[in-house]
Amino acid sequence: MRAMSDRPARWTRATVYPDMWADPADDPRDNGAAPEGEPATLSDFLTNYRITLRMKCEDLDPEQLARRSVPPSTMSLLGLLRHLAEVERDWRNWITESDPLPKLYGDGDADFEGAVAEQAAVDAAYADLEREQAATDAVLAGLPDLGERVGRERIAVRELMVHRIEEYARHCGHADLLRECVDGRVGQ
Repeated sequence: MRAMSDRPARWTRATVYPDMWADPADDPRDNGAAPEGEPATLSDFLTNYRITLRMKCEDLDPEQLARRSVPPSTMSLLGLLRHLAEVERDWRNWITESDPLPKLYGDGDADFEGAVAEQAAVDAAYADLEREQAATDAVLAGLPDLGERVGRERIAVRELMVHRIEEYARHCGHADLLRECVDGRVGQ
């Protein structure tokens, strides 16, 4: 394990703006015209935060992805991927009337605790996240009225969408710090 004094040098791949993750021309997030309307705006923000999280995890090996931040925290980039897959499933449970789906990884901090430095765990985390995002998106696509109250707790679709954006944004902030600890890469 690397000592806290062995911090990597800060760096960025961007050449145009030294404080950016990627040059604007290379940024995969939609930087075109702003979407029209509330549903499209919410969707655009969510999509961009999802892309940002993936960007923060790119080009790292399983050990780097599973590296914990600082003791006693269990947080790692791989743990964040697993956690967000779990959260997507939980959100879907909020908006459906059926019996809740079981946890993906178990109770407590199992999503973070099970984030081990193995390629199979990394592959599974990405597959789980992609599957759970698509499933939640599919349910929400059938609910175009943002004011509609759904699920057993009658949550407004708008509230769920804003909560999803907030959750990804918060964890992208964690991912910024985790990535900087791994290899010094910083940026937007």
